[in-house]
Amino acid sequence: MHHFPLRLSAITTVALLAPLAVTLTACGDSGSSTTESAGTDTDAPTGTTTETSAPGTTTVEPTSTGTTEAPTTGTTTELTTTGTTELTVGTTEGTTTGTTTEGLTTDTTDTTGEPVTPEGSRAVLALLETTDLHTTILSFDYYKLTEDPSYGLERTATLIQQARQEFANTVLVDNGDTIQGTVLADYQARVEPIACADTLAMYKVMNHLEFDVGGIGNHEFNFGLPFLSQVTHTPFDVPDLDLAGSADCAGPTFPQLSSNVFSAKTDATLFPPTALLSRTITAIGPDDAPITSTLKIGFVDITPPTILNWDKKWLEGKAYTQGVQETVPPLVDGLRAEGADIVVAIIHGGLDDSPYAPALENQAWYLAQIPGIDAMLMGHSHQPFPNPASTVPQFDLPMVDKDVGTVAGVPAVMANFWGQHLGVIKTGLVYTEGRWTIDAGQTVVEARPIATTCVGGLPAACDADQRWRTGEPCAFAGMCEGQPDGTKVRVDAEPSIAPLVDAEHQATVAYVQTPIGTSDFEMTTLFADLGDVSAIQIVNQAQADHVSAYIQANLPEYATLPVLSVSAPFKTGFAGGNDFTDVPAGNIAINNAADLYLYANTLQAVKVTGAELHDWLEKAATRFNQIDPMVATPQPLINLALPGYNFDMITDPRVSYEINVTQPLPPMGEKASGRIKNLTFDGAPIDPAAEFIVATNNYRASGGGQFPGLDGSKTIYAAPDTNREVLIAYIQKIVTLTRQDHGSARSWHFTKVATMGPVVFSSAQNALPKAQEAGLDNITLVQQDDGSNKMLSLYAIDLSQ
Repeated sequence: MHHFPLRLSAITTVALLAPLAVTLTACGDSGSSTTESAGTDTDAPTGTTTETSAPGTTTVEPTSTGTTEAPTTGTTTELTTTGTTELTVGTTEGTTTGTTTEGLTTDTTDTTGEPVTPEGSRAVLALLETTDLHTTILSFDYYKLTEDPSYGLERTATLIQQARQEFANTVLVDNGDTIQGTVLADYQARVEPIACADTLAMYKVMNHLEFDVGGIGNHEFNFGLPFLSQVTHTPFDVPDLDLAGSADCAGPTFPQLSSNVFSAKTDATLFPPTALLSRTITAIGPDDAPITSTLKIGFVDITPPTILNWDKKWLEGKAYTQGVQETVPPLVDGLRAEGADIVVAIIHGGLDDSPYAPALENQAWYLAQIPGIDAMLMGHSHQPFPNPASTVPQFDLPMVDKDVGTVAGVPAVMANFWGQHLGVIKTGLVYTEGRWTIDAGQTVVEARPIATTCVGGLPAACDADQRWRTGEPCAFAGMCEGQPDGTKVRVDAEPSIAPLVDAEHQATVAYVQTPIGTSDFEMTTLFADLGDVSAIQIVNQAQADHVSAYIQANLPEYATLPVLSVSAPFKTGFAGGNDFTDVPAGNIAINNAADLYLYANTLQAVKVTGAELHDWLEKAATRFNQIDPMVATPQPLINLALPGYNFDMITDPRVSYEINVTQPLPPMGEKASGRIKNLTFDGAPIDPAAEFIVATNNYRASGGGQFPGLDGSKTIYAAPDTNREVLIAYIQKIVTLTRQDHGSARSWHFTKVATMGPVVFSSAQNALPKAQEAGLDNITLVQQDDGSNKMLSLYAIDLSQ
């Protein structure tokens, strides 16, 4: 088996603070009121309150002694690595042994055995980040059953290996959204649930790559607390669940953190809130002689507080969250008191300068402004940062430098998604006044891609000398020599990864090939934004059928109400020309159903009024930019600020409505209105007071996407089944799908308007015949390559037809 080169950091110890206990009290004379925990309906339990200096502050309880394989309440876990993939449990917190590394000298030690580092010594530490891997281990598309070299941790691993050769001192951190997102993940969680004694495929690979720290994202909670507790061997102490046995399960050999998700039973964090790594590093003394020294790195981690909405089914009554301003400051102080030289903030979130609230989804902009944060590792937004060419609004906010890679002066990185980038923060360190500090002038930030394009014989991801920003040779050096412009070049997959998960991979492939039905038409989202419902209607039919049957059998009080369904195109080209649902005519297998319904959501039904249904569709209609008919230059139709998975649509012959894209988008924070026209049911205008049952998913029903009125309170039925399972069962029941019956009920159309200039959008290349097959005769090709280098073409739609 291939082994990674030995890492020069000889010994690492990790101290995990006990799960954080939170107390919320009011300052009696300050005029402020008792602070509620974010996202909960009631105040946090007050049985053991501790007076604090301000409402809503957190206190870190003293760390108690003891060691254990997995972090538990009231314990400190100490992990020691020796530069190999093996991990052993240590017994002395934060202690190293004055190890001598070949070619290096260890200075005299103090009374604790720590090397004494001379003032003015210098070192380099590289923080390496992955984020939003979503169990994309291999460069393989489980929906199309083909290789796809544009993503995969097995390729990111090559960049990790190169970075470890480039830098003497590295720390590898994962940001979260790690264990959900592919059919392989679903297979291990739902189809053939993994046994306690077995390590999740994702963690098996991460253990092999010797990750140092992992953060917890929102999708970690998608499969429920028992599953998450088991696969992370973390025994959550939450109401109504006995998860103590999880401590004995297999799992990651690196600490996993979440600083702001708390047990409703104990007020302690579910995961340890912080980690303190004590790393023996190589450095250069003031006399330019190589030395070893000890660097202590503290970590905090922020999970999106909105998990309380998105996974309400699993978390209601069991957990609550807080925001960065309530959670992070005392943790930073605690890490400094424990001896941390630098503090790194992991946040599964992007940047948002909206008025601060503890439940704000993306809090990185506020986190960077908290004193004591030395570096920030971001995620969740599925974007690379820094990226001077980015047009994403969050990277143009005040105090954000999308070229250099800083937020409020703090070096920050975001490593895209699916392993497409490796985030690198090269920090220059200087030893002054008894500790290591970051030299901002010697710090470089970059998001290194696994693939790039050739331009003028050079790789676009590198500089003119084919080097990274750090000055070292780029991974693509020499690959573009003699290649025409536009040629894609990629790093090879690290060969040791695929064999680690071959059994899991082969089992998943066999599972997804299980036949379930046939179809006489192609089901695709290539033009779903323009009105093709071929990949949407069958999902809506399956959801409505399941909900209708359940209501008739179990909820007679709703039996007379019409049952509608909404669904959205989950894959709309965000990641490029291959990122569309595309199920060919012919046999349908489970992998096709997984392509039609991408996520492991569960089916839910809500009761809404006609007015609320109208508001729902108004929000969905913000998928489109405002089009000015008098503008002669090209106008982009799609508003990328609203992801395709939020473009809910009805596909029901009883319902009809128009979307008028000449009407403006709503101001930030205000309810959408004015675009939905002529909304009818059975040929008559919908009465605002009429009532409907709408089948949807748990994400939407509980508030995901911030649709007006949907906050979990309107749910009348929460099925245990996933939407995908419901879809599979429906296809198995009807067996044969036809376009006439299952792929043509388009309820919505654009309001007709003539425009002076073209209205344009991007979709996959060579896709125009598929638009015509779907009856969209008002679409034309503008240019074969839209210039994004993502295998997309530019098309135009004639809104007057």
